[in-house]
Amino acid sequence: MGVIEWNLDPEIIKLFGVFPLKYYGLLFVLGIIIAYTVAKHIYTTEGVSVEKLEKLSSYLLIGIVAGMRLGHCLFYDFDYYSQHILEIFLPFQITNGEWHFTGFTGLASHGGSLGAIFAILLYCKKYKTPIFWILDRIAIVTPIVGAFIRFGNFMNSEIYGKPTDGNYGIVFLLDDTIPRHPTQLYEAFSYLLIFALLWYIYKKTTLIEKQGFIFGTLLSVLFVARLVIEFFKENQVTFEDSMTLNMGQLLSIPFIIAGILLILFSKKKTNIIISS
Repeated sequence: MGVIEWNLDPEIIKLFGVFPLKYYGLLFVLGIIIAYTVAKHIYTTEGVSVEKLEKLSSYLLIGIVAGMRLGHCLFYDFDYYSQHILEIFLPFQITNGEWHFTGFTGLASHGGSLGAIFAILLYCKKYKTPIFWILDRIAIVTPIVGAFIRFGNFMNSEIYGKPTDGNYGIVFLLDDTIPRHPTQLYEAFSYLLIFALLWYIYKKTTLIEKQGFIFGTLLSVLFVARLVIEFFKENQVTFEDSMTLNMGQLLSIPFIIAGILLILFSKKKTNIIISS
């Protein structure tokens, strides 16, 4: 298959000579826009006001970003951030009293998943909306955002895989000259396949009538994919080197169990109506 060398500068340009515009941020935003467009189609098709989706999107955006950030700081780099509390919430690194703009360089997908679920819980409580109606439909578009985040990781030459030990793979020249598994792309394309599966279930079957089924399918399938791909991925932090399963795999297991339980115990209910 050959070896591909990858040496892209993650930064496109510095706005005003200070603030870096990066591919990661652009792809993150693009993923959100595409996911929102598909969710809007779902709402419109089912005769539900798009205004409700706009309100939900505000909750989700805050929940996902906050969850991803806190997830990284708590699960992957607690020792550092417990001594630099302000850097959890601000896109700056403080060195010798000087502030350097870095953006939020640490984001964890598991934290984003928890943040999204928490945001949906708050939304449903405030607007008296059946939670599984929301979860099942937002589950359909969630893999789109996940895929574009991983495309962004690829552009950043980060979260890459272990050496392939062969004459194939991608060399991330920003770090070393070793052919590696492009695990960012493995995840991204697996997430797009999961989106296709959930879209098929939604459009071509009656399983959407079983509350929690699509959401359970998302949790179980997506985090099984994540658990498997982690075997090909380099550990993100040094403490994982002594672990049989790394942090990403350990955090995936509860999601997989929850997803399987939701699939097994999802019940058919067709009388839920979300007014326009």
